[in-house]
Amino acid sequence: MNQIDRIEYLNQIEEEKTLRENIRQIIKFVKQKRLNEQIKTQDEIKQLRDIIRDIVIAEKGNLQEVSTPDNDPTPNKTTGINVLEDLLKKIIPILEDDYKLLTTSADQRESFRAHIINGVVSSLAPAKANDSAEQDVSEAVEVDIEGDEDPPEFIDINKDDPAPEDQSSPEEQFGSGLEGQDETGRNMAFQSFKKIEKGVLDAYELLQNQEDKKLFYDYLLANLKLYFDRFEKELSADVQEPESDEYNQAKQANDIPDEPEDDLNLGIWSFLLDKIENQIYANSCASKW
Repeated sequence: MNQIDRIEYLNQIEEEKTLRENIRQIIKFVKQKRLNEQIKTQDEIKQLRDIIRDIVIAEKGNLQEVSTPDNDPTPNKTTGINVLEDLLKKIIPILEDDYKLLTTSADQRESFRAHIINGVVSSLAPAKANDSAEQDVSEAVEVDIEGDEDPPEFIDINKDDPAPEDQSSPEEQFGSGLEGQDETGRNMAFQSFKKIEKGVLDAYELLQNQEDKKLFYDYLLANLKLYFDRFEKELSADVQEPESDEYNQAKQANDIPDEPEDDLNLGIWSFLLDKIENQIYANSCASKW
C-alpha cells in the first residue's frame, strides 16, 4: 500500500468513525425524546389520577358519613327528632365499629343486632312505663285500697324467706329472652351497649312532650335497624363496585401503548449502525490483505 492509498484509507476510517458517532448521537436523541414523552405522559396520568382520587375520596366520605335520614314528611323536624339525630351521631359509630369486628359468621352479627335492639327496648321500658302511668293518673278511678289488704288473721309464712339469688352472669341477664342466640354476638353487644346506654336514657329523659318521646322512641328503633342493614351490606362480599366514568377514563389513559414509530426508528438506526460497523470491519480486513 503506497502513501496515498494509506492516507485515503485513514480518511475513510475517520469518516466512518464520524458517521458512526453521528448515528449513535441520533439514536441517543431518539431514545431521550421517547423517554421525555413517556415521562410527560406519566406526569399527566398522575395528575389525572390525583384528581380522580380526590373525587372518589369525597364521594366515599359522603356515602359513609354518619347522618340521620330525614324521615319526617314535614319540612320542620320536631324536637324529638332533633334530639334523636344528635344521639345517633354519638352512638352509631360505636355500634358500627363493634358490629364490624364480628366477621366469623353472620350468626354473630345477627345476635349482636338482636341484643342491642332488645337492650334499648328494655332500658327505656321503665321510663315509658312511668310516662304511661302519669298519663293514666288523671283517668284513674278510686280503688278501695282497704279491700286489697290481707285480713289480720292471715299469717304470711314466706315473709322471712330470702329472695332467690340470680346465678346468671351479667351477659346472660342482658340476653334474657334471647336464649339460643350466638353468645359471642351477645357478649360483644353487652360491651357495646354499656357504652351507649346512658346516652340513650339521658336523651329520652330530656324530652317531656309525649309526642316528642313517641317519635324519639319509634324512630330510634327504626334507625338502629336501618343502620344495621347498612353495616351488613357493607360487609357483604357480593357488593358490586359502583361504576365511575372518571375512573374508566383514567384507566384507559394509563393503558397507552408504546409508539410504534419510535420502535421502528430505533430499529432502523440500530440496523444501519450494525451495517456500518460490519463494513468498517470488512474494509479493515481488506486493507490488511
